[in-house]
Amino acid sequence: MKKFTVGILVALLAVSLVLSGCSKPAQPSTTEPKYKIGLVFDIGGRGDHSFNDSAYNGLVRLAEEFKGYIKDDPDKVNYGSEVELKYLEPKEGGQDREQLLRTLAEEGYNLIFGIGFMFTDPMINVAKDFPETKFAIVDGTIDGLDEQSNIVCLNFKQNEGSFLVGAIAGLKTNTDKVGFVGGMQSTLIEQFEVGFKAGAMYVNPTLRQSGNILSQYIGTTGDAFKDPARGTEIASTFLNQGADIIYHASGASGAGVFQAVYDAYKNGKDVWAIGVDSDQGLVYKSSDDPEQQAIGDRILTSMLKRVDTSVYLTGKDFMEGQWKGGYRDFGLDVDGVGYAVNDYNKSLIEDVMPQVDELKQKIINGEIVVPTNNEELQTFQLP
Repeated sequence: MKKFTVGILVALLAVSLVLSGCSKPAQPSTTEPKYKIGLVFDIGGRGDHSFNDSAYNGLVRLAEEFKGYIKDDPDKVNYGSEVELKYLEPKEGGQDREQLLRTLAEEGYNLIFGIGFMFTDPMINVAKDFPETKFAIVDGTIDGLDEQSNIVCLNFKQNEGSFLVGAIAGLKTNTDKVGFVGGMQSTLIEQFEVGFKAGAMYVNPTLRQSGNILSQYIGTTGDAFKDPARGTEIASTFLNQGADIIYHASGASGAGVFQAVYDAYKNGKDVWAIGVDSDQGLVYKSSDDPEQQAIGDRILTSMLKRVDTSVYLTGKDFMEGQWKGGYRDFGLDVDGVGYAVNDYNKSLIEDVMPQVDELKQKIINGEIVVPTNNEELQTFQLP
């Protein structure tokens, strides 16, 4: 009986092996994507909790809504195979921006984003060599474009969003002294600074006095966006001078600003930070790290610059056959900028939100024209 049973088992095993040998292993899909969309981050790359991460979120939204995937992505974003999305990160210093754009074009990507105004010259050079490829630059201005161009400039009215968080700072400060930390000194970051100052002064007459709005830039090159140690140093100086709210527009360097505010809070100071680009308070509060969560508790709000929206809408228009070259602006009127409200910070700012939202509507209606540079700030009409 035992021999018979063993014989049956052996026979079954043999059949099983034969059948398994005849079956083919699952093969990866060879379906070619309908569209290929590439993106090159600016210095700081993924994980900056700011500008670049917002752009990445735009790719994720495109993947989700158009059944695509992000190639070689550590987070393995995959909703289908109809659209291939890919991002690259520049080397330290960003000298390879043009080469990365060119690499994506040579690999057949149909639409390529450059995230940041430092891509201006590289994009001009590459777009000229690939006239059938579409290009989009965030925060860059290239002269002479029209709707038939293969480049679109995606720009934001960051001065308008900064005006609103400046108003929040002006209304919430207890010391009547606030600060601004900028990344790379440039006409672009000046718009954040000037908008913030205008909003703070508009609602708080004391802040119109010299020395009550502190301001400093981290540097004059792209490296200023990835120097958190310097961000900590500048913010600490402001806090020691009496500022109790500090707004930054400095990319990954902003982590240093947040750290300085958190350290001062631990030492007994009632101080706050204001983030930029994405809802940085929510990002920190969503971390698994308890200290990161605690830092998030000291982020009063953030100026939302919806880079994710610009990436998403541009990609959507392209895939739906609605591509237009030239120029596209994102302001308060289309929710391209704004201020962050979430479950964590709502109780901190809800007392001033009606006043801030009234200012928002006045900007949209044209009753308030927010300055874009220091020269315009000098003649800005205050109430």
